[in-house]
Amino acid sequence: MLNTWVVMPTCLPLVIHRCHTCASARFRASGKFRVNANHKLLDAWLLVLCTGCGETAKLTVFERVNVRSLRPELLERMHANDLGLTAELLQDPVVLRRNRVALDWDGAWRLDTGGSDHLDREVIDVSVRFTARIPVRPVRLIAEGCGLSRAEVERLIAEEKLVSAVRLRGKLAGDFSFTLKR
Repeated sequence: MLNTWVVMPTCLPLVIHRCHTCASARFRASGKFRVNANHKLLDAWLLVLCTGCGETAKLTVFERVNVRSLRPELLERMHANDLGLTAELLQDPVVLRRNRVALDWDGAWRLDTGGSDHLDREVIDVSVRFTARIPVRPVRLIAEGCGLSRAEVERLIAEEKLVSAVRLRGKLAGDFSFTLKR
């Protein structure tokens, strides 16, 4: 029987960006946008706040874009400071690359295993699904979901009792499945 585990965000991740005021490296998304119009051209930024001093920084969403090329609902969501749009934009690799920032997901996600009734079986087939692009080590997920230590999971991989079509060492941000034989 195939079990499905879900990795889901619990809050917005921190933005890794150097603060010019206090040299802190972490910012939290405020959920607010700044939109500036220059004739028919628009600029938009997502505002982030330094966790150390509270200084505001701007992440560029778009620059010098013609008003007519934007979807009206996108502009409406920015004016309403839509928190869902903030989460979407923090997941957008183009926005992250444009601003030269990365995300810190520590403490901002959880694993839902759907209960622990599967842990007593000899063979466990699990499909892990991500609801957001959260980079996590599969060894950590398996250890947390099965109630094992990470060293025990590494040992099971070495003994080929834990197998997967994807590489279980390193970080993954996409769906995968694995089989655990006890």
